Amino acid sequence: MFTLQVNNHNLQLPVFFPDATYGFVRSLTSEDMQSIGIQGVEMNSFHLMQKPGSTVISALGGLHKMSAWPGVIMTDSGGFQAYSLIRQDPKFGKLQNDGILFYPEGSQRKLQLTPQKSIQLQLGYGSDLLVCLDDCTDVDASRAEQEASVNRTIAWAKTSRRTYDKLIQSRKLQGTDRPLLFAVIQGGGELDLRKRCAEALLELGFDGFGFGGWPLDNEGHLISEILAYTRSLIPREFPIHALGIGHPVSITACFKMGYEMFDSAMPTRDARHGRLYARRSTTVVPSDDPDWFEFKYVNSEINVRAAGPVDASCDCPLCSTYSLGYLYHLYKLQDPSYFRLATLHNLRFMTQLMDSLRANAATEA
Repeated sequence: MFTLQVNNHNLQLPVFFPDATYGFVRSLTSEDMQSIGIQGVEMNSFHLMQKPGSTVISALGGLHKMSAWPGVIMTDSGGFQAYSLIRQDPKFGKLQNDGILFYPEGSQRKLQLTPQKSIQLQLGYGSDLLVCLDDCTDVDASRAEQEASVNRTIAWAKTSRRTYDKLIQSRKLQGTDRPLLFAVIQGGGELDLRKRCAEALLELGFDGFGFGGWPLDNEGHLISEILAYTRSLIPREFPIHALGIGHPVSITACFKMGYEMFDSAMPTRDARHGRLYARRSTTVVPSDDPDWFEFKYVNSEINVRAAGPVDASCDCPLCSTYSLGYLYHLYKLQDPSYFRLATLHNLRFMTQLMDSLRANAATEA
């Protein structure tokens, strides 16, 4: 599979979605992202329902119009926040069989996020690709936790499917006019639970699937065996999204396993903190061998007089116009133009990586 029809968009696969959590990618405009080949972005319905809020989004015409973004918008369900907040510290809420109860920091009110509400929010925002609410776990969580997670994820997927079908029918959306609906496969490191979850979700019927759970072990290594096994459970005609995977070497490894969609805040966060991406040579081919890739740390003193670009193989506005030495100067003074140029570079690196993987796969096919 090299393309995916999403509403009236024809996504070229593989594809990387930068995180636009609150409806924007920091320091970039919609025009900036289009200029470097970004096809879609990932926004977060849990955060958007709080800032700017659902009524504001509606008043501004939905996410596409509000952000002036003509490409694909994928919205996360809010399930990952149960992992990143509640599973790390119970003061932020609790998991319930009918949904997730959040206690937002600094707020007196509670937020109830159910499978129905998550789908209603995402559809109401005008998302092109919706994700069912799921219960995300760490790979090392106990067997009992993984079983509870799978049970909740399957039950919530059933509710999400019913809610989605009812709303799509009431809005008379069909064919390429309707947004796609993805479900997330949980199970942690328990392969039999991964299999049970995948089979149950396949039976319910979705447009695509996501790998659920934290994708790294406690030493920061990709859980390759579990990722590969999970992909093997889903027929190749269905796209599968490696949720939260953004390291270029990890993406290359996951693509070889059959994953076609990726998202992460890593490239933009790294750019803001002075960690830029580069190929070691202009002719190197991306692979799961990390030697093809390197980080360049802007803040290093060796860059003071660096007259060349960050990456000679890159055609982004930074590399085609400015030197690494000049970028060092902007970084030291924390000039706003640094954040824009660095973010453009890392995201252009990601779109060039997608182009390379696509071209290599076409050659091998």
